[in-house]
Amino acid sequence: MDSTDVPFYVELARQATGPIVELAVGSGRVAIPVAEAIRPNVLVGIDTSRSMLDLAGEKAEAHGVQLDLRLGDMRDFRIDSPAALIYCPRAMMLLHTWHDRRQAFERVTAALKPGGRFVWNAFVFDHRTATEQDGRHMDNPVPHIVRYAKADNRIDIVLDDGGETASIWWATKNEWLGLIEVAGLRLETLYGGYCG
Repeated sequence: MDSTDVPFYVELARQATGPIVELAVGSGRVAIPVAEAIRPNVLVGIDTSRSMLDLAGEKAEAHGVQLDLRLGDMRDFRIDSPAALIYCPRAMMLLHTWHDRRQAFERVTAALKPGGRFVWNAFVFDHRTATEQDGRHMDNPVPHIVRYAKADNRIDIVLDDGGETASIWWATKNEWLGLIEVAGLRLETLYGGYCG
């Protein structure tokens, strides 16, 4: 799996002075390298999937790092102390509606310490590419078919094995900027990639 974003988040974590939280921590793909970089501090990882948290815990143990893994939803999470950095690689687009994203952004605002940072990434959506991919079968990273729900601003990834369908809901740059404003956050920087 592509990991070009990991050094970006590691560097942000090194700059943070205080607790660090990863939303939608998943398997620990980003959290483990971040935790290695901030030792002896412990990273809090939040996810809605118990099985993903278990996997992250196993991987962290194998790497000799400690993660504080918590079952929770990014729209309604709580932490013990205000965070210096909250980040969410790739998963913000899994939230279905603007309201869901607003809840997550407002929860982040409430959880950050003054001067703390919230960082997430989202890709710029291309309707032409989605149209070309619609109905196409792919084998990487697992066998699946891509379905494009144009009216819903959604791409569905339907697994061949009949497992759970993953949906990605995109938003425009202005929608993201609106969420920042409504949540009471301030835009520090907007990058077009992980190199700044």
